[in-house]
Order: sequence, then C-alpha cells, then structure tokens
Amino acid sequence: MSKALERGAGILLPISSLPSPYGIGTMGRDAYDFVDMLKRAGQKYWQVLPIGPTSFGDSPYQSFSAFAGNPYFIDLDTLIAEGLLKKEEVESYKWADSDDEIDYARIYRQRFEVLRKAFGRSEHKDSRDYVDFIEENEQWIDDYALYMAIKADHNNREWLAWEPAIKKRKPEAMAAYREKLGEDVEFYKFLQFKFYEQWMPLKEYANRNGISIIGDIPIYVALDSADAWANPGLFQLDEENIPTAVAGVPPDGFSATGQLWGNPLYRWEVHRNTGYQWWITRLWYCFELYDVVRIDHFRGFDEYFSIPYGSETAASGHWEKGPGIELFRAVEQALGKREIIAEDLGYMSDTVRKLVRDYLYDYATPEEQLYKSMIALVLRSAAATCIIPMQDWLGLDNSARINK
Repeated sequence: MSKALERGAGILLPISSLPSPYGIGTMGRDAYDFVDMLKRAGQKYWQVLPIGPTSFGDSPYQSFSAFAGNPYFIDLDTLIAEGLLKKEEVESYKWADSDDEIDYARIYRQRFEVLRKAFGRSEHKDSRDYVDFIEENEQWIDDYALYMAIKADHNNREWLAWEPAIKKRKPEAMAAYREKLGEDVEFYKFLQFKFYEQWMPLKEYANRNGISIIGDIPIYVALDSADAWANPGLFQLDEENIPTAVAGVPPDGFSATGQLWGNPLYRWEVHRNTGYQWWITRLWYCFELYDVVRIDHFRGFDEYFSIPYGSETAASGHWEKGPGIELFRAVEQALGKREIIAEDLGYMSDTVRKLVRDYLYDYATPEEQLYKSMIALVLRSAAATCIIPMQDWLGLDNSARINK
C-alpha cells in the first residue's frame, strides 16, 4: 500500500532533543529553526520518534495513548504570546540542571502546574476550532481524557488496579467519574487541543519548505493506556482484563534471554471481524500528523512472539501468525495509497559486526573520525531515502542514546 518515497536524505531528531530553556524540546521557535536548517542543508526529511505522552520509564515507545500528543512538547513561549502564561511564571521554575539531559521527574512535577495555569485562563471552549477538534477526534479523545483524569485521581495507578466498576467501564461508574472529574477531563482535552494547534502549523511550515515529516509509531500499545482500557476486547486479556500473553522478542545476539516488552498482544481475529477499524482509525490519524509513517517492529504483522503473562524472561515464548497483508489491504481500501516505512530489525551476530568493522577500516580514517566515513558511504548509496540520526552527525558516542 506504500508509495515510493522521493529520493532524498533527512535527519532523525526527536522533538524532545531540540534546544529549549524549559528542560525539553518543544514545538516552538527552535523547531522552526531546525526546519530552516534542514532546508539550507538540502535535506528532504525530518524523522521524529513517537510523539505520544510518555508513561513510567519515559520511553516514547510506552505511551498512555496511541493517539494523544505529549503535553511536554507544548511550547510555553507560544502560550506566553497568547496571554495564557506570564514570562515570570515560567522563569520562576528551574527546569534542568544540565543543557543536554532531560529531568523527566522534574518536568512531570512542574510542567502540569504551569499548563494548569494556562488552562485556567483559556477561553478555548468558546472557539469554533476547539469544537471542531473535539468532534473530529471523538473516537479517542473522550476516553483518553477520562482515563488520564481517573488515573490522576487514583495516584497514577494503572487501570488494572482501579475498582472493578470503573475498571470494567460500567455505565454508572463512567457517568459518576465524568461528573466528579469534569474539570480534569476538560484539562486533558485542552492539552490535546494545544498540542494539535502547535503541531499542525509546524508540519505545514516544514511542508512549505520542502521538508516531509516522518513519524514513528510502535506496533503495540502499552497495557497502561487508554487504548487497552477503552477497548479490552481488541487485546489478549482475560475476563478480569489481565493479559494472557504479552509481546517481546526471542533470545538472539542482543540478549541471551530475549526481550520481554510486556505490551498486550492483539486479538487479530477480533480486528479482522471489525474490518480492522481500530487500525484504520489509528493510521488515519497518523497521516493527519505525518507525511510518512514508520511502523516499529513491522515483522509482528507477519508473525508475532507471544510470551505467557508472568514470565520473567522471553525465553518461554513462541511465534504466532499475524494478520499479514490483509490488514494493509483494508487500510489501503479505506485510506488510499500512503507512504509507510517498515522497520525491519535484523539479526546481528559477532561475525557480522567484525565484517562491518573490517570493511570500514579499509578507509584510512582515525577511529574517532570513522563516523564521517560511514555517513559519506551511506549518503552515496543507491538507497532511495537516507536518514542519519543527529547523534551521528554530531559524532556522539553511546551515552547519547535516547532509548535503551
């Protein structure tokens, strides 16, 4: 279902890694400056990591929602310019101890305090744009906002630890929490509106300057997510909504015990019976946000590794058959041909590592400069699209990894 990408190069830089005086990169002036830099450098693509709200552990691949945007990326200077915040309020906080690390615990404590102030002063509910945004995103935003409000009311415990009535989404419990937490629900909707209000002009600016945005979506959702709570029947959960099996990958050259991710697995037969509607909706929204979508761990659509819930490692797992091409035919029928990148992580052995190293040393280059030869080699390749992570352009070592 994928169209061919235009030949060109780009840079992988997460939104979080943009320069910022407020502890984490945002969709503000520095994001626009980065687009300008890409244009000057003759680049055609800006690839980002998943932009969803991060959960415990702060990994972009474990999010509270497959649809929502990360409130940390909302630019505070833009809110100041809109009159929703005062400069001195924002500057009264110490956002970080260092320019090159994100203190997620501090940002979690402080960012929502500041955003609450902006919410209290906003008149967004009177705007046509806000009403349209809520209507266009009704398939996910009500559940997400209620989920986050209930989660905060339960000391941030995951939904499996909530009382049975709301865990099972009994109508009377849902109505009671909507009334009790109405203001908080509105706050989380406001955050998503502001995210969208800042993201779309940034994407449009990039497109006007010849830059396409490559988004990145994890194949799986987190167990601790609005998606799993609102749609338990789509996942391999039992009558009490406890997973029967979870995701991961088997033992390989990276890990002798494999990787136990813990994400709930899909009930593909249920998705098939609904015409893959959840996936169609998810990818429709992704293509609102991005020009190209990279799907992480793409091979899971062909075969996925199923690990019994409660296992301590991935060694006890086995392979199951995924939906295959049928899913993508359904998506193409609904959305037309779109640009998709399939992540295809291969098996890496010590002999492969040695071969690559011996090849690279044919370049008479000092070891500390080898990355420049590698980048030059990749850029001269026949590949249609070439994306270089910003860490590589900067010659940074393994300490600059964002996701371990």
